[in-house]
Amino acid sequence: MGFCLSPVRGFYCPAQRLANVFTEYLRFAGLVWEQFLAALGFMFPVEARADRVMSFTVYLERLLPENVRHLAPVEQVFSGGPQQLRRWTLLNAGAAATAQLRCLALVSLGRWQMSRLAERVLPLLAAEPDRPVQVEFVLIRHAPQERGPYSPSRHHQGWRLLPGGKWEALARQALRCQALGAWPRAMESGRSQSGRLLLGYGRSIRVGADGFSLHPDQRWRRCTGLFEAESRVTDPVAFLKRLHHKSQYLAGRARAVLDRLKDGLSDWLGWDVAQSLERGELEGQWKSTPRARQVPVMVALDIARHAFDAAGRLEEADPLRQPGVVLFERMGAWCPTGKQGVFVHLLDGWFPNLQFILALDPAGRRRFPRCLLRQWLPIPEPQPRPARAAARRLPRGAVLLVDLDSRLPNLALMKLSRHFKAQGRVVRLCRGVNSMPPAETVLASCVFNTPVSARRVEGLRRYYGSALQLGGSGVDLRLRLEPEIEALPPDYSLYPELGDRALGFLTRGCPFHCPFCVVPLKEGSPRQVSDLDALLQGRRKLILLDDNLLAHPDALTLIEDLVRRGVAVNFNQTLDLRLLTPEAAALLRRMDCANSAFTRRNLYFSLNDTRHLELMRERYALLQARHRDNVAFVCMYGFNTTLAEDVARFRFLRSLPGAYVFVQRYLPVLGGPLPAPRRLFDDRADGLLQELVRIVFRQNMKSMETYYRWLAIQYAAQCGRIHAELIETLFRYNGRPRMGRFVARLEALRGKAEK
Repeated sequence: MGFCLSPVRGFYCPAQRLANVFTEYLRFAGLVWEQFLAALGFMFPVEARADRVMSFTVYLERLLPENVRHLAPVEQVFSGGPQQLRRWTLLNAGAAATAQLRCLALVSLGRWQMSRLAERVLPLLAAEPDRPVQVEFVLIRHAPQERGPYSPSRHHQGWRLLPGGKWEALARQALRCQALGAWPRAMESGRSQSGRLLLGYGRSIRVGADGFSLHPDQRWRRCTGLFEAESRVTDPVAFLKRLHHKSQYLAGRARAVLDRLKDGLSDWLGWDVAQSLERGELEGQWKSTPRARQVPVMVALDIARHAFDAAGRLEEADPLRQPGVVLFERMGAWCPTGKQGVFVHLLDGWFPNLQFILALDPAGRRRFPRCLLRQWLPIPEPQPRPARAAARRLPRGAVLLVDLDSRLPNLALMKLSRHFKAQGRVVRLCRGVNSMPPAETVLASCVFNTPVSARRVEGLRRYYGSALQLGGSGVDLRLRLEPEIEALPPDYSLYPELGDRALGFLTRGCPFHCPFCVVPLKEGSPRQVSDLDALLQGRRKLILLDDNLLAHPDALTLIEDLVRRGVAVNFNQTLDLRLLTPEAAALLRRMDCANSAFTRRNLYFSLNDTRHLELMRERYALLQARHRDNVAFVCMYGFNTTLAEDVARFRFLRSLPGAYVFVQRYLPVLGGPLPAPRRLFDDRADGLLQELVRIVFRQNMKSMETYYRWLAIQYAAQCGRIHAELIETLFRYNGRPRMGRFVARLEALRGKAEK
C-alpha cells in the first residue's frame, strides 16, 4: 500500500534565554550541584527555594508509623466520618508532633526522591537503628488530576526504610491501615517536580532568593523546614511584584490571586499593598514593617506562590481554591500567640480548600478559634461507572480500513475505499487502534517504521488474526496496490476533513539515491502517474505528494498547467532547490503555493547537508523571496551531519530572506541504514552551541526545541558535560515543570560518560 508523509509544521514563539536556571541539585544524593553550576558560570545562593510547583491535588486521611522515634505504632486518623476530613488538625507541640509531621511530609515523595533521601531521613526517624522504619498512609486523591473519575478516592500506600539507607515500597499484603474502600496503589515514580501540593514549615523562617527558578529536588524543598533548622520561603516582595506585573497584561490567574491577597495583606501589614505596588514603594514599606508582622506574611505568600504555580497545571481559574496540605511545626515560634487567631483566619479565607495540620503549644491551642475546628473537607466520591457500550458491529461483508499512523489522509486507503464501494460493500475507516470493531475483512496501512507503529501493528495482528491484510512503507516497501486499484481516483468521502482539497501524485520517483530515503527503493526513477483532471476531480486546491517533481523531464509543463488552471498547491514533500530553473522559479512566483491547510502562502524545500550551499543560494535568489515570505526548509539531523554542519545550515538559512527551518530527526526506513557512527561534537562544540541558540527564526522554533533536547542529551552522553545556555533556551517557554527532571537525566548521562 502507498503512504503519505507530511512533516508536522507548527508555530512557536522564538526561544529566549532564562535569567537563571537552578540553585542546587540534590546535595543529599551526593551530587555537588553548586560546583557544577559554578563551573558553568552560575552563582546562586544556597538557600534558594522552589519555582513553579506543578502539583496535583491530595488530602491526608490516615497515617500508621512503626519504629518512628516518639510515635506509638498506632493509626492516626484525620477524618471525622466516612465522607469528611478535619480541615484543621491541632497537635501538641513537641517531639512527637515533629516526628508525625515529618512522616506526613514524606508522603509527597515518590520512588525517585526516596531512593536519594532514605539514607538521610532514616537517622531522623528511626527509634531502633537496627530495625526498619515503616510509614503507611491513606491519601484522598481528586479527579481528574490524580485519579480517574470512576476509581476510588482513597489510595493506600506505604514504604519501609531499611538499615543501611535502602528503602522499599510496602507490598499490598503488608498494608494494615483500616480504611474501608481504600485502593492499594504502588508509589508513583516521582521523576518530575509534578508532585502533590504538600508544604511543610519549621520553627524558623527565612526568605530565599530563588529567582523563581526550577529545582530537580522540588518536592523535597517544599518541606525541608521540617527536617532542617530553617525554612526557606519565597521572597514576598519579589512574588507580589511578579503578580503585579503579570496582572497588568493578563486578566487571568495572577490578577485573581492579587485581588484576593491584597486586602487581607493590607489589614495585616497596616499599609495599602495595592497602592504601594502601583507607586513602586513596596520594598521600602516592607522594610519598615516589624518582623513579627513580616514572618507570618512570608509563610502565607509562600503558600500562595506554590498554589499559583500549581494552578497552571490544574487549569484552576482561582488558584487559591485548589486542594492540598500544609504542615506547621510550632507556629508560635514565628507568629506571636496573640496574632495566631487573626493569622489562621487569614489563611482560612485565602485557602478554603487546603488541609492544615499544625503543632501548637498549650497557649496557642487555647486561643485557636473554635469555629475553625468545626470545619470539614468533603471526601470526593467516585462517579458511577457507566454501562459498557456494546461493541460496534459492522454489517456482514463490510470492509474495515485502518489508518495506523498517517499524518495526512492515506491515499492508498482512499483508493481501496473506491474499489470496495464499487463492489457494493460497506466501508468504514478507523484511525489508530482505539475502539476497533469486529470485522471479517480488515486492511491496514502503516506508513512509519517506528516503535509506536510497530506496537500498533502487533496489536492489530493479535486482534484480527488472519482477517488482517497489512501494507505500507512501515511494513513492506515492495508491496503495491493492484494496478487496477492504483488507477482509481481516491474516495474523498473517506476523509471529509479534506473539504475542497485534492490529494495525490502527478509524478513518483527520484533520480537520486540518498541512503536515508525510502523513495529509491519504493518508487524508482521519476515517472508521471496521473493527470490533473483525475487528481483534482473539480477541486482547485491540491496537496501534491510528489517525491521530486522538479526532477521529472516534463516538470515545467506540469507546473505551467497548474498555474494556467489557477490551482493552489501545497508541495507537501518539498521541492529540490538545486533543480530550480529561472523558468520554474518564475512560475512558482505566479503560483498560489500554500501550506497544507491553505491558510497562507508557503513554499517547501529540503536541505539535508552542507553541500552545494552556494548553488542553493543562487537558486534561491531566483524566487525573489522577501523577508515577509514563508519559505520552509526541512533539515534532517541525526544521520550523518555534525553539529558544525548543522549550525552551518541554520546560519545559511538565517541569511536567506523569508526562509525558516523545520528540523526533522532521521528515523531509519524499513531496512535502511542506521545513523553514521561519526562523532557529533568536536573541540568547537561549546562555541557552536552558544551560536546555535542565537540563531532564531521567526517561526517554527518548536521543531528546533526538539532538536535542542536531542542535542543536550547527546552532549551529556558524549562529552560528559551539560550546556547550561542550551538548557536555559530549551525551557524558556515550554515544559518548565519538566526542567529539573530533564537535568537529572542529563546528570545521569554525564556520570556514565565520565566512567
